[in-house]
Amino acid sequence: MNFRIAPSILAADFTKLGEEVRAVTDGGADAIHIDVMDGHFVPNLTFGAPIVAAIRRVTRLPLDVHLMIEQPERYLDVFVEAGADMLTVHVEASPHLHRTVQRIHDLGVRAGVALNPHTPYELIREILPEVERVLVMTVNPGFGGQRLIVHTLRKVAQVRAAIDALAQPIELGVDGGVDLSTIGELARSGADVFVAGGAVFGATEGAAAAIAALRVAAAQGYQAM
Repeated sequence: MNFRIAPSILAADFTKLGEEVRAVTDGGADAIHIDVMDGHFVPNLTFGAPIVAAIRRVTRLPLDVHLMIEQPERYLDVFVEAGADMLTVHVEASPHLHRTVQRIHDLGVRAGVALNPHTPYELIREILPEVERVLVMTVNPGFGGQRLIVHTLRKVAQVRAAIDALAQPIELGVDGGVDLSTIGELARSGADVFVAGGAVFGATEGAAAAIAALRVAAAQGYQAM
C-alpha cells in the first residue's frame, strides 16, 4: 500500500504561510490540502481562490482543494484557474453530483467526493466509478484540531471494500483527527491518503520528521492487519 500524507494548511501559521508550505514540500509531503469553508455548509470561514493561487506559486506539489461550501459547482472554474489539481466536493452539498464531477473532469483536474460522519457510504455507490478519490470525514467538518470519531472507521472499511470490488485505482482519504495515535488504525481500515493538520504543522520535531513518522505509523498499522 502506498500511503500519502497531505498536510492541511488550516493548521499552518498564516503569518508565514509560504515558509510553512515550503517546509512540508521539502519535508516529503505528497500534496497540500486546502480547506475552503463558506460559513454556511460548515460553521467557519477560511479562504478562497487567492490563497490557492499564492500557494501554487511556492510549491510544485499537487493542490488538493476541499470545497466545504454550498453550491460548489459555482466555483469550480475559479479554483482550477487558481491552480487546483484536485477538487473534492461534498455529497451533502451537491444535489447534481454527477454533473459536478463531470464538470471537474472537463476542467482537466481530478475529482473527489467527501462524506460527512453521519452520511452513509451507500450514497456514493453510483458516483464511485467516476471519481479519483473518496474522502471520509472522520470529524465533523469546520474546525481543525478535533478528535477522530471512532465509528467512522467502519465507514472507511466499507468504502475500501466498495473500491476493491470495482478494481479501479480510486484513492481513499481520511480527514480529521489524523495523528500518530490514529493513523495506524485508519490504515488498517483501508485509508491510503491522510489529511493531517496539527500533527504536521504543529510538530515540535519539524515537518519532515512528522511526515516521516506518520508514514511509518501508517505502514506499521497496515502490516498489523
